[in-house]
Amino acid sequence: MLVSLKMSYKAAAGEDYKADCPPGNPAPTSNHGPDATEAEEDFVDPWTVQTSSAKGIDYDKLIVRFGSSKIDKELINRIERATGQRPHHFLRRGIFFSHRDMNQVLDAYENKKPFYLYTGRGPSSEAMHVGHLIPFIFTKWLQDVFNVPLVIQMTDDEKYLWKDLTLDQAYSYAVENAKDIIACGFDINKTFIFSDLDYMGMSSGFYKNVVKIQKHVTFNQVK
Repeated sequence: MLVSLKMSYKAAAGEDYKADCPPGNPAPTSNHGPDATEAEEDFVDPWTVQTSSAKGIDYDKLIVRFGSSKIDKELINRIERATGQRPHHFLRRGIFFSHRDMNQVLDAYENKKPFYLYTGRGPSSEAMHVGHLIPFIFTKWLQDVFNVPLVIQMTDDEKYLWKDLTLDQAYSYAVENAKDIIACGFDINKTFIFSDLDYMGMSSGFYKNVVKIQKHVTFNQVK
């Protein structure tokens, strides 16, 4: 929490927080020597990635902070054994480097228990760029090798609330982005894509699921 507050201060004030230097006072000109404070830790949230290190983000520390697990060689080998397919190059090259509960998914798959994939897209522009498509390219591979259903949620309601968009714009972006996602080649018989603005109002069952999940997720978990 302290690191987060320091980063918020830096974003607002344009300088690092220093306890002995109130806002508006000039900061010390040198940060060298035995009394110099350590550089700020890496800061990553859904919107911002910042590091003060020339080496870039320390992903091992990030894994610990977010409570996930590293995708190691052992896990990659297990995926290959379970699926009979060579692991995706995003896994082999470390582009996807962390996971949560992948071993449970593999347990289910090996014991022939059903599961499904769930992902989404917050539509904020008419077209998706390569960075946006990375998770969908990987999800396409997961659907192929595990042969499972996929649900894709278009959170146009969220983008309307957080971006300077009209409702019509947000919904239109969802439709256009869905076209880009479909172009990745998902199995048409096992893929369900829906808009929040459309589906939340049409399906009482959907909203019941929303509140069930909401009841079990605390504010601290969301943070």
